[in-house]
Amino acid sequence: MEGITLTPLKIIPSNDGPVMHALKNYEESYASFGEAYFSSVKHHVVKGWKKHHQMISNLIVPVGKIRFIFFDDRRESTTYHQFHEVELSLENYQRLTVQPGIWMAFKGEGEGLNLLLNISNIPHDPNECETLSIKNALINYSF
Repeated sequence: MEGITLTPLKIIPSNDGPVMHALKNYEESYASFGEAYFSSVKHHVVKGWKKHHQMISNLIVPVGKIRFIFFDDRRESTTYHQFHEVELSLENYQRLTVQPGIWMAFKGEGEGLNLLLNISNIPHDPNECETLSIKNALINYSF
């Protein structure tokens, strides 16, 4: 989908536990640093829909498995009115970079704790984003 980038990340094995890379300031998907936060989602629970107008999200799943669903309602986009899905976990350890203007929801797919890290370019501001309930008139998606 236009505005979404997947970047493979390294997991460095260690006898004491692995080191898991997230984001470096010289990488192409790095814009600036606003804040980093964790969000958890229970098994089979869906969070969303949310669309940021300024925030660039860099999403990483270091624990569990989370399925991300995107919907593009940007009229100028080459992927207008399309859906895109990405599932992240240790088995698919990548960074998902999401540009502003794309609707996003996510679902906990792992049995236990499902944890995501968002490293965003700006601090969270509830005035710069829109939210919709999971069932709404704009986005017709069945979880």
